[in-house]
Amino acid sequence: MTRLLPLLALTLSTPAVAADPPRVAVTKDGKGFARVPSGAPFRPWGFNYDHDPTGRLIEDYWADEWDRVDRDFRAMAKLGANVVRVHLQLGRFMTGPDVPDAANLGRLGKLLDLAAREGLYLNLTGLGCYHKADVPAWYDRLGEAERWDVQARFWAAVAGKCKGRSVVFCYDLMNEPVVPGGRRGAGDWLGPAFGGKHFVQLVSLDQKDRPRPDVARAWTKHLAAAVRKADPDALVTVGLVDWSLDRPGLTSGFVPERVAPELDFVSVHLYPEAGKLDEALKTLDGFHVGKPVVVEETFPLKCGPDELGRFVTRAGDRAAGWVGFYWGQPPEELRRSREFKDVLTLGWLELFEREGTARRSRE
Repeated sequence: MTRLLPLLALTLSTPAVAADPPRVAVTKDGKGFARVPSGAPFRPWGFNYDHDPTGRLIEDYWADEWDRVDRDFRAMAKLGANVVRVHLQLGRFMTGPDVPDAANLGRLGKLLDLAAREGLYLNLTGLGCYHKADVPAWYDRLGEAERWDVQARFWAAVAGKCKGRSVVFCYDLMNEPVVPGGRRGAGDWLGPAFGGKHFVQLVSLDQKDRPRPDVARAWTKHLAAAVRKADPDALVTVGLVDWSLDRPGLTSGFVPERVAPELDFVSVHLYPEAGKLDEALKTLDGFHVGKPVVVEETFPLKCGPDELGRFVTRAGDRAAGWVGFYWGQPPEELRRSREFKDVLTLGWLELFEREGTARRSRE
């Protein structure tokens, strides 16, 4: 009995791992999502958890400050979220062209357990190169085909780690990919920095007389296949900039109707401008190509919180889900600040809570 006491104490002190929530699938009508097997409707309503108040990505602190991650996930659940979008950098998950990083894959598994405990699904967005200092030199030296293959290995490792975990809502192949026209210099894979981070990334450097949407579809097909081979039940999407539509002027090459056949649903990043809600709604309509559309990024960046709230209301069922931002500061902390950015973020979080409560009461 004496020898069993340490084991008993360890058992009592170790929290039980929560069961994963039901798997989410696209509804048969292709307009939204439902839990399997109950068929209960599921409407993504959540946050991008892309950095902390100082700009650090989750991979910068989840090894030594797991309590912060734990606290933030509890806060997001308390605010009414059901989905958290987490951004994973390639350089933190691949130590070489064909060598995944076992330590960070292990931490990803721990994150899955945390999300399940808090009743949150994960949108795992990969291949990030947000911090240029974290991009391996060997990766930037690769040609197009070799780079695509490394990206496929990244997804094979990540989706393989998550196989069978229904707490994963979806895999987002890349944040804001672009096929450039013409030719770029060797190693010039990133778009301009915004707030010290490179959110836009190129999937080719030389168009080689190929139609840009053809390149976008080939890239999407290649990576989606890698994900589905590793995790057959996965939902796959890609985070598109709102200038992906086939319109005159600036476009990403990722035309929704061309890449959608390789995806389970379409994701768009949409920040309405003040006084231009009709234009934003028209843009949202352009992403409807027969599959659910999730507004995967939105925030009162170009308009106020009240106007963003009107946009969400007017959009109605045009959007099958909404994902904003949470940067590690709950409303009670933001209310003590007088900085403009904190006041703006507070307005967003109050809108998120208010709209979420109203939506749950209608469902």
